[in-house]
Amino acid sequence: MTLTLLDAEGRSTPYRLVGTPLDVTVHRDAARSRVGYAAAHVVADVRADNTPGRPAVLDWDATLAFRHHLWRHGLGVADAMDTAQRGMGLDWAATAELIRRSGAEAASVGGALVCGAGTDQLPGEHSLDVIGRAYTEQLAVIEDAGATPVIMASRALAATAIGPDDYASVYGSLLKQVRGPVLLHWLGPMFDPALAGYWGSDDLDRATESFLAIVTEHAEVINGVKVSLLDAEREVALRRRLPEGVRCYTGDDFHYPELILGDDHGHSDALLGVFDPIAPSASAALAALDTGDQDAYQRILRPTVPLARKIFEAPTFHYKTGIVFLAWLAGHQPHFTMVAGMQSARSLPHLCTLFRLADEAGLLPDPDQATRRMRLLLTTAGIPQ
Repeated sequence: MTLTLLDAEGRSTPYRLVGTPLDVTVHRDAARSRVGYAAAHVVADVRADNTPGRPAVLDWDATLAFRHHLWRHGLGVADAMDTAQRGMGLDWAATAELIRRSGAEAASVGGALVCGAGTDQLPGEHSLDVIGRAYTEQLAVIEDAGATPVIMASRALAATAIGPDDYASVYGSLLKQVRGPVLLHWLGPMFDPALAGYWGSDDLDRATESFLAIVTEHAEVINGVKVSLLDAEREVALRRRLPEGVRCYTGDDFHYPELILGDDHGHSDALLGVFDPIAPSASAALAALDTGDQDAYQRILRPTVPLARKIFEAPTFHYKTGIVFLAWLAGHQPHFTMVAGMQSARSLPHLCTLFRLADEAGLLPDPDQATRRMRLLLTTAGIPQ
């Protein structure tokens, strides 16, 4: 099969598909040696007004079907996170409904589910008390849904806090009132520029000390920490200092194979946006680790890395566009339309490169369908086929 793609400079170039769809056993049981969560995207209702600034309207059938796809591959679902366009189109009303519906679906199949708790119902700056109450409202929705909360970084707290003590105060209060174990999420400014200086300092060494102080003080209620800084060395150094029993969940979509594999001192578990489009590969790789077959693990994940690096290239926060595009190519949804019109956040040459890399990684389960859809997109854009 051939089609005309665009190269990085926008020049038309013929491309012949070379990949073979990944042939792996569906591993329905969760991995034993690692914990693996895929941060899942949402599917917009193409019939609704999902233009910028409008309340999000989701296609619930397609959105929830994708979560079942992840559970069928033995992965946990991380919902209502930045991959679901939190802070980039998915408002709190839609988020709360997503959490409730995902909770019910998870219970129906025994699927693992964690959900993000933030403060995105608050615009602008607020007092620390108001920020704490906003977190508390969201935590209650998550816990009532039967999910494990992930306390996400807060734009409101980043705008209001004047130093590490403010973070310690807000997080300390929350961690004293949660009903069960939670995860803490450190999302770097490459994913959200509004979070620069989180934990009270732009200096990452100082921020790390503040973060670790909170984790150490409240370790008994912290299942783990998710680190999304795209800095493998820093993540390894941090995980070696975590209190016993606190897991490190990598959010590094560049270096995930080596961080999950680990070293003589330990490993990272996974809570990754890139696990959304590469779920079959991720599941098979984790299953290989369960048997001690590191060669198979590396062989399965290695072809996914160029794709991941392209999806998450700068500006990294637009990675959701690539995630949804690949879900459309793979047949998980009938259209390439996003909440807040975010399908326009990546260029056509970028999407062409994702198509090629997904093909090379064997992640187009139906190459004929993927090719038809890619040709349709290109033709609509005025690129002759």
